[in-house]
Amino acid sequence: MGALPLRPTDKGVIVLSSTRTTRRSRKAIVATAGLAAITLTLTACSGDSGDDSDGGGGGGDSDEPITLTVATFNDFGYSDELLASYTDEHPNVTVEQTKAAESGDARTNLTTKLAAGGEGLADIEAIEVDWLPELMEYPDKFVDLTDPALDGRWVDWKVQQATTTDGVLIGYGTDIGPEAICYRQDLFEAGGLPTDPAEVAELLGGEDATWDEYFSVGKEFTDASGTPWYDSAGATFQGMINQLPNAYEESDGTPKDLATNTDVQDLYNEVLTQSVDNGLSAGAEQWTGDWDAAFQNDGFATMLCPAWMMGPIEERSGGIDGWNIADVFPGGGGNWGGSFLTVPANGANTDAAKELAAWLTDPAQQTTAFENAGTFPSQIEAQESDAVMAFTNEFFNDAPAGEIFTNRAQVIGEAPFKGANYFSIHQQVQDAITRVDVEKTDDAQQSWDKAVQGFKDLGLS
Repeated sequence: MGALPLRPTDKGVIVLSSTRTTRRSRKAIVATAGLAAITLTLTACSGDSGDDSDGGGGGGDSDEPITLTVATFNDFGYSDELLASYTDEHPNVTVEQTKAAESGDARTNLTTKLAAGGEGLADIEAIEVDWLPELMEYPDKFVDLTDPALDGRWVDWKVQQATTTDGVLIGYGTDIGPEAICYRQDLFEAGGLPTDPAEVAELLGGEDATWDEYFSVGKEFTDASGTPWYDSAGATFQGMINQLPNAYEESDGTPKDLATNTDVQDLYNEVLTQSVDNGLSAGAEQWTGDWDAAFQNDGFATMLCPAWMMGPIEERSGGIDGWNIADVFPGGGGNWGGSFLTVPANGANTDAAKELAAWLTDPAQQTTAFENAGTFPSQIEAQESDAVMAFTNEFFNDAPAGEIFTNRAQVIGEAPFKGANYFSIHQQVQDAITRVDVEKTDDAQQSWDKAVQGFKDLGLS
């Protein structure tokens, strides 16, 4: 979900959901910092949690009537009909879902109530993948969902994301965000490029696609057409940085000094050279009014496209019929976004909540959720189901989206390491890119120097 946040999708047609990303707006950054700010409070009240199977059982094999609450955001695909089918199988259980308008609201609610001891949380709380680094610092606040009977249900790296170094699993995976390239075939034609998805994939390098090829084709297109190649440097950088195994931290969580982090600086310089010096970026920061308007004004020809991004594109492209999807991604596989279901440890019915969370993330239910809202499943069996593999998207010129994103998911090797300090460091770099590409207040070196100083101010080294 899909970083960064969360846009509701038009339910008139089935589209891959927009709800799976986390918006990195200024408000979202404040929310990101919020959990760090409550660290001492959480630490002070962390000694009385855990999976209390005696006091927190309830509902599993009992006939006692109970109500289980599920807190989600946007649209996880959990329709009233789907939830009612659980009650049909468990007549003593009533399931009530509450939906936050976007992930930032849900995160604020979760972190605030965790800091207060957990009172008022739902029995099941949905979370974004981007929240995990901080939340996993306090695994005793959540039920350990480890269950040998579920081994092999999810792609390995999805399970790895929610597993602590001590082997505690705090979340069952819902969707993921395998990435392809979405493009405007009408703008491609006007710029002299092929428009057929297979030909576009080959143009960008096919199975061996590289960022150099993506940028090189973009330069030819922009020179010929005068239209920017992609929406923003920041969004493109996100796809690049997600392919580094250890972008900002070592695998033990030790932060890397940004001043000497040549891997990150090289990507930073490359994306800004291509974006600004070569004119490939429209300078339209995602989730802003300028970005919204760019979809209507032929603002750019391509964009990095995790599965959930199809929803936001369609929402903003009313009257535009040129979008399509190429089964290709520079540098191989890439994942952007995704969500999990957690069970807060202080709930009154933790055993029953764990059972429901397992059911909601069963391949059958995730296939239904995909049909309902387009949330691309992290379950291997669901990915291989006929419903997913045969899914096409009318808005994207009947692109075989299910097959494309299944192919893209299969080439994701593993999740990059993101520790407790990942996002505070990453934000320094993203802000630096924004100053150059969007705000145009700094050149690349000036802005990088500010990012390095911002890293120092974090006090991590």
